[in-house]
Amino acid sequence: MNLYLRLFLLAVRVRLAGARPGRRPSLWGEARTPFRVVPTDLDTLRHVNNGKYLAMLDLGRYDLLFRSGFWQEAARRGWYAVVAAQTITYKRSLTLGQRFTLHTRVLGVDERAVYMEQTFVRHGAVVARAVVQARFLRRTGGAVTPDELVAATGGTTRDLTLPAWVHAWADAVRISSSEVR
Repeated sequence: MNLYLRLFLLAVRVRLAGARPGRRPSLWGEARTPFRVVPTDLDTLRHVNNGKYLAMLDLGRYDLLFRSGFWQEAARRGWYAVVAAQTITYKRSLTLGQRFTLHTRVLGVDERAVYMEQTFVRHGAVVARAVVQARFLRRTGGAVTPDELVAATGGTTRDLTLPAWVHAWADAVRISSSEVR
């Protein structure tokens, strides 16, 4: 239930921010989503549960996609996003009542996916960092190509070439269709 409440509050905040001129980030820019640790985020050790971080990653991506206007454009085209792979590394704990910000940005694209980096930051220090591989699919079936994504945003002046380490990570986590079931 906590996720739905946060989603509702984020949607309200996004709509209010979107009403102000000059506040719309580019899909290729960065979204900074503020949070506060609430009791339902905690595990038995009284710090944020690892699964809660993953749920907050969803909200950070929603924030970037919605505020950039791409969420609405994708829906108009019958596209939706799915997470294909992700990895997260934790450096510090977050505890009850602490405020932090989730920074979400697109790292780049390859022939099949979009890659994002999402960093949890508190008082200028990195708490955790995730790399997410996402694909856009069509409601009618099939995948949307990265070239179609870039074209749908009106093109970009930013270089979307992936760093070599992201290619290596994507290759390492890919599940082959020939693997034994």
